[in-house]
Amino acid sequence: MDSMSHILIIEDDPSLVELLRYNLENEGFEVSIARDGEEGLESIATQAPDLVVLDWMLPNVSGIEVCRQLRQKSETRSMPVIMLTAKGEESDRLRGLETGADDYIVKPFSPAELTARIKAVLRRAHPEQAGDTLEYADIEMDLVSHRVSRSGTAIKLGPTEFRLLHSFLEKPGRVFSREQLLDKVWGRDIYVELRTVDVHIRRLRKALNTENETDLIRTVRSAGYSLDAEKF
Repeated sequence: MDSMSHILIIEDDPSLVELLRYNLENEGFEVSIARDGEEGLESIATQAPDLVVLDWMLPNVSGIEVCRQLRQKSETRSMPVIMLTAKGEESDRLRGLETGADDYIVKPFSPAELTARIKAVLRRAHPEQAGDTLEYADIEMDLVSHRVSRSGTAIKLGPTEFRLLHSFLEKPGRVFSREQLLDKVWGRDIYVELRTVDVHIRRLRKALNTENETDLIRTVRSAGYSLDAEKF
């Protein structure tokens, strides 16, 4: 999936844009550019990319607002987004993830690091899976069509939440530490903060519990998380 994937860069710094375009095209990606948030949204509506690299601070429409709008529309809800920002405070990083970004990288960064993050997110968004279905309690995951349902109702998940649920469904009842989930879902070669796991767990819970169903994800204090229908 990495080769010839279409990446849209929404960034207003011309020198950074050209640096990223050069490096990503050398890696075999097709690259499109938008200089502000409004242009970025128009570009996505015209030709949906496989992944969006999105700057936090943009003219006209901010990166946070672009991400929020993408997550509100069914056709772009699962589109992978990596957010770029000069903001280094943890609250800003978590706000970016809460808005719906799949990953977050703080400037300055190396093009090699961004390329690795892009490939990791694309792998999560399009896993190479054998034909199979995973089931637990009233949750069903079709690994071929990449669909999830609960009690027969379709559940829309982003790529990271899909991979998290996949990990839980493979071994229901097992408690996974945050470090184990980072290795399984993000990959050993990618640095991601432990708090990021908590953010995506909250998003997974919200998606699974839209009709006030029983929360099947158990938080184990000082240990991690598990998928467990027997927790009560």
